Amino acid sequence: MTTSVEHSPEIAKTIVVNGIATNYHDQGDGAPVVLIHGSGPGVTAWANWRTTIPVLAENFRVIAPDILGFGYTERPDGVEYNSATWTDHLIGFLDALGLGRVSIVGNSFGGSLALRIATEHPERVDRLVLMGSVGVPFEITDGLDAVWGFEPSLPAMRKLLDVFAYDRTLVNDELAELRLAAATRPGVQEAFSAMFPAPRQRGVDEMAVDENLIAGLDNETLIVHGRDDQVIPLSNSLRLLELITNSQLHVFGRCGHWVQIEHSTRFSKLVAEFLAE
Repeated sequence: MTTSVEHSPEIAKTIVVNGIATNYHDQGDGAPVVLIHGSGPGVTAWANWRTTIPVLAENFRVIAPDILGFGYTERPDGVEYNSATWTDHLIGFLDALGLGRVSIVGNSFGGSLALRIATEHPERVDRLVLMGSVGVPFEITDGLDAVWGFEPSLPAMRKLLDVFAYDRTLVNDELAELRLAAATRPGVQEAFSAMFPAPRQRGVDEMAVDENLIAGLDNETLIVHGRDDQVIPLSNSLRLLELITNSQLHVFGRCGHWVQIEHSTRFSKLVAEFLAE
């Protein structure tokens, strides 16, 4: 059973997944495409995909959940946040919606979860889009360490936005205040700080997927990265291009970690055309 809630645009529908009330967006008709967001402080599916959802929804059924522990999805007491927990929740989410095979677009942290679903549940995945993706081994960047180690304050949030975006016109104090408010809603920062404790290299290592399994994927895969990304190194996407046989890589110059926002029109068109092939 699903219900709709009238509040912020970040809150859409709710469905119970393994006992957990899960917030998600569901727009359009056609072949199902699931968007998996990244792991920034205060992130929600809507904050991550607000420019992408309406474009893809012109031709696809676009579904974007708040991952367990993030956004407006419940944060149960005692949950252990790790790749297995998040993957189980996403598979349960697909089951709850009655979705069999879907295409998946994964951003950063969400790219690792997309890879995990594709390697562990290959029958559930059609096409893959991996944007600034985690999922292969790398030495944690100062940018990612700052993201996962975020301690709430306006200066810290303003600094993070500068790390995320190449284009400084996209970030200002008003946006920092909005994202800080989202990151400090009751229970949000407590859950976030429990996800990636120091030393945070362990989080990178835990989210890496066995490269032999990645190399075994036969899904058509679009890999996307910002050339100037300070959070996830471009070398990740180059490695994924080497590993996945049916893959292609598109690199956006003058672009940081926010490809879908900094180059929203080009990104959405690129993904839509790839999914429609």
